[in-house]
Amino acid sequence: MRWPSHIVGTSAAITEVIGHAIQIAASRSVTVLLAGETGTGKELFARGIHSGSVRESHPFVAINCAAIPGTLLESELFGHEAGAFTDARALKHGLLELAGAGTIFLDEIVDLPLNLQAKLLRVLEERQYRRLGGAKELTMGARVIAATNARIEKAVSDGLFREDLYYRLNVARLELPPLRERAGDVALLARHFVQHHALVEKRSGLRLADESIEALERHHWPGNIRELKNVIERAVVICSGDVIEPRHLSLSRRSLVPLVGAASGTAINIPTEGKSLEAIEHEAIKITLGLTSGNLSAAARILGISRPTLARKLREQGQVRRTILASS
Repeated sequence: MRWPSHIVGTSAAITEVIGHAIQIAASRSVTVLLAGETGTGKELFARGIHSGSVRESHPFVAINCAAIPGTLLESELFGHEAGAFTDARALKHGLLELAGAGTIFLDEIVDLPLNLQAKLLRVLEERQYRRLGGAKELTMGARVIAATNARIEKAVSDGLFREDLYYRLNVARLELPPLRERAGDVALLARHFVQHHALVEKRSGLRLADESIEALERHHWPGNIRELKNVIERAVVICSGDVIEPRHLSLSRRSLVPLVGAASGTAINIPTEGKSLEAIEHEAIKITLGLTSGNLSAAARILGISRPTLARKLREQGQVRRTILASS
């Protein structure tokens, strides 16, 4: 078994994490928790652990816990029997079952509803579960890898995530470094993405100018590797020659989007008596959506969170507003 080549990087920060991941992959069933900012490559590492293990020939099944409503997520994970609920017309095999002896990757695990957290805890402890509406005990043969871009410890202290499940998931933990802490990897990754996208677009010979490399290395990269990949993909498309210049990268526009102290309507005002962090977050989301004309993907990139997480926060804010209106 060897570590797959799809994770690119030679910096000390990433090679240390890769070394730990290789050790984890050698274990047959240890549960893994991947922690890191949005866009740091958590799913890539999950796939790396899978393909570098004895489970490589079995399925790798991924699910984003923030992208599926809680009412549907249970059925997706555990499956259901015919007649288990109104629309359950036929038996459905859940993702735990479909993963077989492979790996199931639970992305954004912190967004898993509390009732499902209890059920997942039982699965991890007993390796047994039932389909919705079923009586037969099924055995889970897959390794579980979970990921979070949020501070899961805060969710535990706030009562939003079960402490016992946290400890059960946090057996083998990998902290993925943000791109800004991976000295030297920006240029390496940028050239890798240029090569990849040039091949897709049939643009052989395309390269980055030295000034472009310098501009890329100066950028803060709030969206990490995902942002870098998107920047390069766009540059490959709009560059008409053989050399990608700084003007093709659009980095200044991405770097200088103002949230505080900008034009009227884009400043977050904090009065002398203070303002709660929740209120500041709500205001920041509102301002950012205004700056992006309601584009959720663009707003999520500016805020440094995933689009599903932004959508969830918007749903929660809507619920808060409805609660306030109902009590007024």
